[in-house]
Amino acid sequence: MGNPKPTLVLGASEKEDRYSNRAIKDLQLFQHPVYAVGVRKGMVGSTPIETTWVHPTELDTVTLYLSPENQKPFYNYLLELKPKRIIFNPGTENEELQLLAQEAGINTLEACTLVLLRTGQY
Repeated sequence: MGNPKPTLVLGASEKEDRYSNRAIKDLQLFQHPVYAVGVRKGMVGSTPIETTWVHPTELDTVTLYLSPENQKPFYNYLLELKPKRIIFNPGTENEELQLLAQEAGINTLEACTLVLLRTGQY
């Protein structure tokens, strides 16, 4: 399975049909520690969804499930977290945030977290 990669899911939802929900479940399945921030508090498996910003002591990846417009209030937060990488899932691609992250030394990737996990590329 490789090394666990602590991951923050931004745009998390309790709704079963949301890709963020599936990502949280898959991250748990592949034994990555998961943090979740969303609009509404809730639970997905063993992961609580927080409505306030979380600051994990260790963070490898942030995976985005917010539209580019909804990402704007999180720019400084994401840069302060200093993850190793930010994954822009389909529909979340954002050149402005990608450039800011790269300038801060954060890798960016336009990919699907679900596919990365399932194909062993996470």
